[in-house]
Amino acid sequence: MKKSYNYLIPVLLILGACASKKVTTTTVNTSTANQVAVVNTNTSITNDGKIWASLWQQRAAEYKALCFQAYNIARQRVDEGVKLTSDKPLAIVTDIDETLLDNSPYDAKRALQNLDYTDATWKQWTDKAIADTVPGAPAFFRYAGSKGVTIFYITNRNENERAATLFNLQRYGLPNTDDEHLLLRQGNSSKESRRQDVLKTHNILLLCGDNLPDFDLLYDNHPSEENRAATTQKLQKEFGKRFIVIPNPSYGDFEGALFQFNYKLNAAQKDSVIRAKVKAVK
Repeated sequence: MKKSYNYLIPVLLILGACASKKVTTTTVNTSTANQVAVVNTNTSITNDGKIWASLWQQRAAEYKALCFQAYNIARQRVDEGVKLTSDKPLAIVTDIDETLLDNSPYDAKRALQNLDYTDATWKQWTDKAIADTVPGAPAFFRYAGSKGVTIFYITNRNENERAATLFNLQRYGLPNTDDEHLLLRQGNSSKESRRQDVLKTHNILLLCGDNLPDFDLLYDNHPSEENRAATTQKLQKEFGKRFIVIPNPSYGDFEGALFQFNYKLNAAQKDSVIRAKVKAVK
């Protein structure tokens, strides 16, 4: 999905018990790449967590394992689906960001600078067209394409990101990477109308994404944490069957729901919400 805010997850169970702290200028040498990162910020739980999220996404074998697990299941569903009779050609609808392309370098840079996401800096990143892929994703989509399944890329990237997005996808030999199959944001962020457009000509075999609105209309319109949980319970049989979820520890509508979709909160206010909501032993 395209990000609208940033935040972390399980690591906050640790960080939530710690006071916001001042981080002095620190130089970190990475021996493998011989690179230097400089941190000179007053960080908060929010941005500390964001750094940990990017680190987990980039370095944890567990993250790779979860991605491989998801796409292995997706491959099984393709094998099953192509054997069935269908009145229309089969399609897979996939999100792009953190489902197919890995944007953690952008997230990490913003967090290290103690800055939030902005549309301008995001476009500077996507214009580079250098995002790597999510583990297992290219092989899966190429496999599905080889079985005659059409891939539609439904993303909330903006129209002015079209050329760079296509170029980034084409670098990895992905099927159907053309204007017809890249459905960018037009107006609001809901993907439902674009999914319905696909259904006019194809039967959707699978939906792949990292954010729950990638899958069903019921997740649209900023539902509360409680409503999102109830909807997920209702749709539980679809996960692993038609819905393939890729882990994204950095951002998503779960964060928006946590903050009641108030994207004007500053770091201190977000930290206050996190501290109030995280479950920690007394």
